[in-house]
Amino acid sequence: MSPTAGKYVLTITCPDATGLVAAVSGFLREQNCFIDQSFQFGDPTTNRFFMRAVFTPGEGAPPIAIIEQRFAAIATKFAMEWHSVPADRKPRVLIAVSRFGHCLNDLLHRWETGQIPIDIVGVISNHDDMRRLVEWHNLPYHYLPVNASTKTTQESTWLRMVDDLKVDFVVLARYMQILSAEACQHLSGRCINIHHSFLPSFKGAKPYQQAYERGVKIIGATAHFVTSTLDEGPIIEQAVERVDHMHSPADLVAIGRDLETVVLARAVRWHAERRVLLNGSKTVVFR
Repeated sequence: MSPTAGKYVLTITCPDATGLVAAVSGFLREQNCFIDQSFQFGDPTTNRFFMRAVFTPGEGAPPIAIIEQRFAAIATKFAMEWHSVPADRKPRVLIAVSRFGHCLNDLLHRWETGQIPIDIVGVISNHDDMRRLVEWHNLPYHYLPVNASTKTTQESTWLRMVDDLKVDFVVLARYMQILSAEACQHLSGRCINIHHSFLPSFKGAKPYQQAYERGVKIIGATAHFVTSTLDEGPIIEQAVERVDHMHSPADLVAIGRDLETVVLARAVRWHAERRVLLNGSKTVVFR
């Protein structure tokens, strides 16, 4: 049996106020629910409160639908945005990729071996290069070529796929196409991108070449939510590695690709486990 079977994840975002933790924990106790984990954070700069609680209904607890119905009264009182989902529910994920397959390959391996709790429903690409890898994993591969004249139609096609397949979130695993403002709005808060740089430095194309030309001493990778402002979405995870004058641009690319796979995998796993909450232009990540 899965260690998360029978458990639920409750996430909450609301204006900060006295008594929030007591209200939530007291309610769960009254419903005969055991709190397995609880993380909370009050941001003094935004005056917002964030909480992630994992709970197990105990003997004599009402059905989860009744618990949620009763909790709605507390949520209304504190103006909460909240979600309650089974802890073992795997989000449905669509991955987008272009010609660099290292992040895709890493995600597929982690998914296949159960390291990331997601249900990959398919892979889309504007190139056909990754078809063999994806189909080896018995997943659908959707080849959607694009050029300047077909970009709008191509994007509409795969966004429709997101809706038809009931996709919970999209992962851009080195998908080298800039999404339209409409696409960013459609996927707001549910599209994760890996940028091959330690943002906010070196945005856009060829960041490793930019880093090399500036003689940086560290390089990095950044996983962030996609917004209509290029490479400026709320950051989920980052990592860095020290480099020096001996490293060529090719060396930086090789080191960077290792960082990209690790950073993206962490961001996808944390988001799948409902550990990432939006806080304006930032995120709260309960690791």
